[in-house]
Amino acid sequence: MTTYRPWGYYTNLSGDDNGPYKVKHIVVYPNKRLSLQIHTHRNEHWTIVKGEGIVQLGMDKHVVGVNRSIYIPKKTIHRIECTSEENLEFIEVQVGKYLGEDDIIRLEDDFGRA
Repeated sequence: MTTYRPWGYYTNLSGDDNGPYKVKHIVVYPNKRLSLQIHTHRNEHWTIVKGEGIVQLGMDKHVVGVNRSIYIPKKTIHRIECTSEENLEFIEVQVGKYLGEDDIIRLEDDFGRA
C-alpha cells in the first residue's frame, strides 16, 4: 500500500502496526522535508538508497547519501530533508511494540499538520 504526503510518499513493504517490526520504502521530493518529530513507541533505522539529504537527529545534522545509515532511538527529535535535484529514497525499518502512524508527535511541519 502506498500513502502520499505533501513531501513525497511511502510504501509499506512488510509488517504492520502491531510490531515487532515494519519496513517502508520512503521517497522525499527535491527540496521537501518531513516534519520535525518524535516517536514514543519505536526505534527507526534509515538506509539511504538514492539521492542526498540532511538528517536532523537531536540537535545534530548529518549529510547523507547512498549507502549511508542512520539509527533513530525512540523519543529522539528527528527529520530528513531532500537536498538533491532527484528524489531522496530510503528504507526505513521500524522496531517496537506499536508502529502506528499516530505515534508521531510533530514539533514543526512545513505543511501545517498537527
